[in-house]
Amino acid sequence: RAISGLSGILLEDHRDTLGPEGAAVLQRITSSAAHMGSLIDALLNMARLSRQDMHLGQVDLGEIATEVVDQLRHADPDRPCDIAIGSGMVVQADPALMRSVMDNLLRNAWKFSAREPVTRIEVGCETVGSETVYFVRDHGCGFDAARAGKLFDPFCRLHAEKDYAGTGLGLSIVHRIITRHGGRVWAESAPGQGATFRFTLGNP
Repeated sequence: RAISGLSGILLEDHRDTLGPEGAAVLQRITSSAAHMGSLIDALLNMARLSRQDMHLGQVDLGEIATEVVDQLRHADPDRPCDIAIGSGMVVQADPALMRSVMDNLLRNAWKFSAREPVTRIEVGCETVGSETVYFVRDHGCGFDAARAGKLFDPFCRLHAEKDYAGTGLGLSIVHRIITRHGGRVWAESAPGQGATFRFTLGNP
C-alpha cells in the first residue's frame, strides 16, 4: 500500500518531470502494487475462512444468490442478462461462509460471461441418487475440461489475466468452505460452451 500510495503521489505531482516513459513505468508499478495488495487481502481472507468457528443455521442459497446478482447488476447496469435462480434451496450451513461460496461462484460466472451478447446464469439444485447437488451454470467462455482438476488450486488460472482479471484464489476459497461443510465441489465445462460448478453439502 505504501508503494502504491507513493507511486500515485509521484504520478500526480511530478508527471511532467517524469516524462511519458517514466510515467508509464510508474503506472505499471502502481498497478502491480495494487494487484499484490489484492492477492494479500485474498490470502488473508482464505486463511481467516479456514480458521474461524462455524455457526450453523438455515441458509437460503437462492436468497443469497439474488442479493449477489443484484449487486452485479447494479455495478454493470447496461449489461444484458438473463438470470434464473431456483427456489427451495434452504440448507443447514454457516451463513457467512455460504455467502462467500455463492459470491465467488456468481462473480466468476458474471466475469467469464462478459463477452457474450447476453449474460445467462442459472442457479439451482437437483437430486442425483441420494444427494442434493447445487449448481451455478453460465454460458460464457468455458475452459478445457482436462484442466478442471487444477481449478481449485491456489493461484491457478485457466485464462490470461489480461483477458479476465482476478486473484486466482476465489475457487480455492470455495473448495475450502465446501470441504469444511463435509461436501464436494467440482466443475464441468468445454471451451466456448460455458461452465457449471456443482457442490454438495454434507455434515460439518
